[in-house]
Amino acid sequence: MDTDHSLMTVPTNLRIGIILGSTRPGRRGDQIAAWVLDTAQHHGGATYELIDLAEYNLGNLDEPNNPNFQQYQHMHTQKWSKLIASFDGYVFITPEYNHSIPGALKNALDYVYKEWNDKAAGIVCYGGWVSGSRAAETLRVILPELQIASVRAQVSISTHATFGTGIFVAGEPLRASVDLMLTQLLAWAKGLRSVREAKASLIS
Repeated sequence: MDTDHSLMTVPTNLRIGIILGSTRPGRRGDQIAAWVLDTAQHHGGATYELIDLAEYNLGNLDEPNNPNFQQYQHMHTQKWSKLIASFDGYVFITPEYNHSIPGALKNALDYVYKEWNDKAAGIVCYGGWVSGSRAAETLRVILPELQIASVRAQVSISTHATFGTGIFVAGEPLRASVDLMLTQLLAWAKGLRSVREAKASLIS
């Protein structure tokens, strides 16, 4: 059954960052990320921004202080902190490397802490025989430590089925799975924004 997104009560000022976790030359993730962004923009309900880790040059974690204190010494961390803090939720796009996520994605997650807290996330995973599902499982273990709540709906993409000609081709079932994931994500992002606002009011 088609979802009538016009009936959604999610405010349009929600911001969702779509984070591409692969930085490898020749990666397939850039095609998938472009498709996810386009699908999300058609879904609506928020402002979506693509964050390509390959463009941020974070390098290996080089901050001397615990990120919980937000005492960042380097400009690249300060920029990353400001960017991540600006979103209400995230879509993580990850390939599967050796039953896990790319090191670049884990590194980017570790750079900051409070900026991730009380946010929602959806997962798009991709890979060969198991469609990246083990990377998604790993990510679901990591995210709660950052106080990120991941929604149940997940998009799992078989590169064998979608890159037959070398160009990413997604069928309607994949598009529907993105829509379902986003519907859950936006609802949770709205709810968790209220949590952040309540916490902030207690501090003030």
